[in-house]
Amino acid sequence: MRTAPTTYPVSDLIRQRWSPRSFTSQQVNPEDLNRVFEAASWASSAMNEQPWRYIYADQSDPEAFNRLLECLVPANQVWAKHAPVLILSLVKTHYDNGHLNPSALHDVGAANATLTLEATALGLSVHAMGGFDRDRTREQFELPANFEPVAFLALGYAGPAEQLDEPLRSRENAPRQRKPLSEFVFTHQLPVAV
Repeated sequence: MRTAPTTYPVSDLIRQRWSPRSFTSQQVNPEDLNRVFEAASWASSAMNEQPWRYIYADQSDPEAFNRLLECLVPANQVWAKHAPVLILSLVKTHYDNGHLNPSALHDVGAANATLTLEATALGLSVHAMGGFDRDRTREQFELPANFEPVAFLALGYAGPAEQLDEPLRSRENAPRQRKPLSEFVFTHQLPVAV
């Protein structure tokens, strides 16, 4: 387990969450998959709109899995093809009355984070990816105009870094680190040079 070295004490669930590129071949049981989607459903959202949508496939359906995989950039396909489950998160960009929902992307991010924490609680890992072809994704899944792809998620049980080729193996083994709070938390206003 790659536990984060935090400066201040935070929940073990947050410290244990990380984004592996190496996954075991162990499949995710449907009950656990339903649990992570249930967790996503309870994320906060503006006006309780719940603008997130998910399309997923697991390795038991190679055709559906490959439809998702082929939308990723080649660098992500190399490792994500071994994940037991691939998930596409989508956002409904407008309210039913036609007005833009300016909080929609935030809300999908909250749902993805909640999904990820539930996965962590179940001993699973999630690796979110922004590296995908948006046009191809729109075409592949015939997305309506008011839906946008946000991120892909690889989900499964973390595997050993030794399964990966370089440079991914080194990145998998690199120390976990974050910017200090002083670089992104400010009182009253942002400094001039941010």
